[in-house]
Amino acid sequence: MKYNLLEAQRKFLEIPHDYTLDVAVYQGGYGSGKTFAGSLLGILLAIKYPKIKGLVGAQTYTLVRDTTLQTYFEHLESMGFTEGKDYKWSSTEQKLTFYNGSEIMFRHFDEPNRLKSLNVGFVEIEEMSDTPYETFKMLLARLRQKPYHSWKNFQYRIFGHTNPEIQQGWIYKTFFVNPSPNYRIICAPTTQNIYLPKGFCEELKQLYDEKYYNTFVLGQTGNYSENLVVKDFTNENIREISYRDDLDLHISCDFNVDPMSWVIAHKTDDKVFYIDEIVLENTTTSKTCEEFYRKYPNHKGKIIVNGDASGDNRSCTSEYTNYVIIKKKLLSYGYDVDIKIKAFNPPIKNRIAAFNAKVKNANGEIGLYVSPKCEKLLYNIRNLKYIPGSSKIDIPTYRQIKQSKELKFLSHPFDAASYLVDFYWPIVL
Repeated sequence: MKYNLLEAQRKFLEIPHDYTLDVAVYQGGYGSGKTFAGSLLGILLAIKYPKIKGLVGAQTYTLVRDTTLQTYFEHLESMGFTEGKDYKWSSTEQKLTFYNGSEIMFRHFDEPNRLKSLNVGFVEIEEMSDTPYETFKMLLARLRQKPYHSWKNFQYRIFGHTNPEIQQGWIYKTFFVNPSPNYRIICAPTTQNIYLPKGFCEELKQLYDEKYYNTFVLGQTGNYSENLVVKDFTNENIREISYRDDLDLHISCDFNVDPMSWVIAHKTDDKVFYIDEIVLENTTTSKTCEEFYRKYPNHKGKIIVNGDASGDNRSCTSEYTNYVIIKKKLLSYGYDVDIKIKAFNPPIKNRIAAFNAKVKNANGEIGLYVSPKCEKLLYNIRNLKYIPGSSKIDIPTYRQIKQSKELKFLSHPFDAASYLVDFYWPIVL
């Protein structure tokens, strides 16, 4: 069967560079031919390079089985391949084996450590935006199958397909913000797929609101600023900030075992400068103090500790409050320590208003700067949102965090940073 590919699909299949690794994402709306193109590419690689090993997966195996694998079988049938002659499918191993010795394994990525023993020549990722960045990096490291001499001009390939992200996730940062020259993103609106039933896109236009239609039909990059908790934050708020060991150094704390989030800052009478952050998983207050000492062992100025007022309450796991633990630990390192916290936390809306006022006030004056070193804080500023139509912050659920580990760090670093602003420049609503 002869395929008449869409322009976007052809760009996705063909490599326009000679790097040894090609990383490509097909981003498109519903029915834009994403899975079709990915599955076709997997089969073409298996045919072109005898004995190549490929890995195809998604965050859940249900998606692999019901979508990707079925598209592979449809391609094989369209190409006139016969099971038992041209290829073999093993349901036990979840693997396609071709007549030339090539193999394609189908897996889920929910337990990425189980994939670390694999060495493959290509990887395909279904719904790439649902796959955590840590998993993507691990899959990159699996591209180390030794090429055979017969593989002329071979290039390792990791490719995926996805709907547009609705927040500034890792795909946005990796493929839109200063991408490497061998990283490609191909955007394909549903409206360009000439093979869809007549009236398909018009029906979707009537069904969806304009913003949803633009994102999930036209394939446009999402409106990342919509419903953001932090308003008016721009690149003007980001700058390299020099640490001064003779100035007061503020630690503002959000106490949470997983993750513990502290921000480190200098401040003046009217400005705050976030110079660093300490965000640790599965830790304790004492261990976080040790990390602070490791980073700032020779600080000569005063250490001023701010943060969550609830940290001044005792817990069932310690006879001391978090702030007592911090003060005792930092004093033992020889620091001059002072604790400055509120008697109780204000309403969250007050804290958010205070933070936004420092980002940029009504006169257009900036009073808050963040160092590029504060990656988790910047991630929060760019992605922490309200639930649409409400004033409630959209906190990720346990299930969402399990699917995307990066979401674990959403809200806590912002809380730590905003406690400091609210203490010195409070706004009463």
